[in-house]
This record gives sequence, structure tokens and C-alpha cells, in this order.
Amino acid sequence: MREALLYKQLEEKGVLCYLCSHNCRIANQKFGLCGVRANVDGILYTHTYGNVVAAHVDPIEKKPLYHFLPGSSSFSIATLGCNFRCGFCQNWEISQETFKAQAHLEEEEFLPKDIVEQAIQSDCKSISYTYTEPTIFFEYAQEIAKLAKAKGLYNIFVTNGYMSSDCIEMIRPYLDAANIDLKFFSEASYKKYCNGSLNPVLDSIKLMKALGIWVEITTLIIPNINDSEKELSKIANFIASVDKTIPWHVSRFHPDYKFKDYEVTPEDILKKARIIGFEAGLEYIYAGNVSGWGTDTECYACKKRLIKRKDFSIMEYNIKQGNCVYCNKITPGVFA
Repeated sequence: MREALLYKQLEEKGVLCYLCSHNCRIANQKFGLCGVRANVDGILYTHTYGNVVAAHVDPIEKKPLYHFLPGSSSFSIATLGCNFRCGFCQNWEISQETFKAQAHLEEEEFLPKDIVEQAIQSDCKSISYTYTEPTIFFEYAQEIAKLAKAKGLYNIFVTNGYMSSDCIEMIRPYLDAANIDLKFFSEASYKKYCNGSLNPVLDSIKLMKALGIWVEITTLIIPNINDSEKELSKIANFIASVDKTIPWHVSRFHPDYKFKDYEVTPEDILKKARIIGFEAGLEYIYAGNVSGWGTDTECYACKKRLIKRKDFSIMEYNIKQGNCVYCNKITPGVFA
């Protein structure tokens, strides 16, 4: 265990954790909602430091990030736990396990320098904190990110966006990009399906963008839950109000975990979402978990294809020094 960051002590050995927007008040000898941060005699400890349950080399397009170092590899890691309880989570075997439940999954202990060394040896340009929620292993991620930045690597959060502004401000010097899930545009849905709230996610998106962190947004579209034209329009209009160049990934749902009785998202729904997004003024909208369409990047000015993708591979690349090779318009993002 390591002492946690972003908490304060209360009376009777209680603590207030303000790492994420749950702001848990944790009594002595109890865990926070995430199940990985525990109060021991008025000191808040994290159980996630160094306890890696997943480590892989992924194409950065898998995060998904389409405007951040496309075609590169990202060393991707996770620890146990999450601060959401999504019944449709597709990594639920690790995200929904907790130290509170005394989980005994296979874990490997890696010091931050070990992660950075493996990323460099794997010829990765970045490290992604992903698969589960990076907020709940923040202390570990921050130490890795500091070392990675010093070695010329980029750092990426794949996140539900439910962290506090203090958390974002603390990681800002080291965090280069984030893909943030905007799951719904409904307070009721966030409460029912995630045990969370909408506004903290919106605030995180706006703050990260204002701080100069590259942001892309993903919405997993689930039939009969968030696939209405009204809700998709609200999501698209919100993104456009922050920045019309933010890429929006509309992703196809596959039944899993507690949502095995739901149907796969029809591709027509994803196509409808893209139309809604473009009508809202968004410049870049991509389809996820589909094959053969919706993944290429086109120049917003001249409409010519800049990047052709097949699955997670780059087949054609027409960007030079961040500009379209045809009309020389700047393509928003970070490009090699």
C-alpha cells in the first residue's frame, strides 16, 4: 500500500477523498466506493500502486485515438477497480473487482521505471492508462507519467471523466491526451447505469480541453437506452459547444456482463449518430466496433481522404507536418 493523494483528514479518524467526483467520506477501516482506497487509522492508502493486472502493446487507434500519433503503438496498462459500476462494461472482469472484496486475480508488481522501460523496449511512443479507470490508480499513473515524459514518451488517459478538477490539474503537466467516455446526456441514466452523475464528466471534458490536453470522446450507443435522436443530439451539441474539432467516436455495443440480453447496436443507428453529429457542426466523427466504414479521416476543408484505416492499421497517410497534403489546411491533433 502507498499513502494516497488528494484526501484530507476528518474527525474520529475519518477521511474525505477528493480524487474523483464521488467525494467519498470514508470511516476508519473502510474502503471508498472504488474499493481500492482504504482508510487505516485516518490515513488514506491506495492498494493499486504497482499492481498491474493488464499490460499490452496496442495500436493507438484501439484507445480509440485517431488524431493523436496515428499509426503508433501505445504501451497500455491497468490495475484493478473503477469508480463506476456500469453493467455494460466490457472489461468487467478487472474493472469490477476490488481489493475490498479481497480479489485474487493474477497481478504483477511493476515499479514505474519498469513500465517506462518496457514501453521504450516495445518501441511505443506513448503509455496509455486504460482498460479500467486510470483515476483510481492515479498515484501510480502519475509517477509513471513523470518518468515517461522525461524519456520523451506521451501519456494518455482512457477515462470515464469522473475525476475531480484537482486530479486533472495535478496530472496536467504530464498528460498529453485523453479519450473520455460521454456515456449519456442524462443525469438519470448516469445514476441508474453507472452510479455516477453527468455534470462532473462534462466539466472534465471542458477543463481538459481548456488546459491544452488533446481530447477525443467516445459514446457507446446501446439500443433503447441512449440511441434516441434527442439524446444523441444533446451529446453532439455539447461537444460542438466545447470545440467542433473534437473527434467523436460513436461505438457499437456488444452484449456483455449484465447486459447480455440486449441486442447488438444496428449499424444504421451509428450512421444516424454520425449524421446528427455532422449536423451539429462536428468535423470528425468515427464509427467504432464496425468493419469497412466510418474510420477514415477526411480533410474538413477539401474533403479528400487524409488517413485510410483498415481495422487498427493505417493503409494511407496524407498528412505532412500536421497539414493536409492537398489543401494545406491544418488537421487538428498531434501528428508525427
